[in-house]
Amino acid sequence: MPRPPGHGPGFEVRRQKIIDVAAELFARQGYAATSINDLGRAVGLAKGALYYYIGSKENLLVEIQGRVMGPLLTRTRQITELDADPLLRLRLLSESLLTIIFRRLDHIWVYEHDYRSLSGPELKTLLGQRSDFEQLISDLLAEAVDQGTFRALPPRLATLQFLNLHNHTYQWVKPDGQWDAAFLAREYCTTLFRGFGAPEHALPKVEEQAEEFKRDRPELPLDPEAEWGAAAG
Repeated sequence: MPRPPGHGPGFEVRRQKIIDVAAELFARQGYAATSINDLGRAVGLAKGALYYYIGSKENLLVEIQGRVMGPLLTRTRQITELDADPLLRLRLLSESLLTIIFRRLDHIWVYEHDYRSLSGPELKTLLGQRSDFEQLISDLLAEAVDQGTFRALPPRLATLQFLNLHNHTYQWVKPDGQWDAAFLAREYCTTLFRGFGAPEHALPKVEEQAEEFKRDRPELPLDPEAEWGAAAG
């Protein structure tokens, strides 16, 4: 959201911190159960001052959803457009998705549980972004089937399997735990690719390709938020 006219640079810094706190509260208490007074107490602002920064409670939900879908959709489009094997692109996409889950656990919780609290055009926009993201995954899976890398299977079912394995990670993962995004992406994709019918010899190869890609293409990091702030501005 562009900075409103007349606000100094400190306004945006404070607003971003308020969004951070709101994401934490919404994840812990639920969006509907968190009042403006709760948020005001948490950030040390009276209701009027809080509205000055956020406009409305629903705006906070829009911002939290946007912090997830904006960078994720941008990075996913970049990955799917690479001139590379679909297995490699799926592996890179997996790590990118898991990276933002690790990075923004509170936001992901709100994204998964509270998006229906949006209304009107805001909800329509978010649902459209979700649909676009799922379609990009479905297209990659279909490409792997067309090439004979995967067995023939319903694209929608394959997409749901890919998403279900990744999207529930936020419920149990610990950012400082024993597994990082790259490790989980490798394990998830090994499970999926074998189940989808990828030949076993392709699995070590796709890991070698993934490491080579990350080494040789630092301009396209798998962290969806890398350079997102500058691009969004």
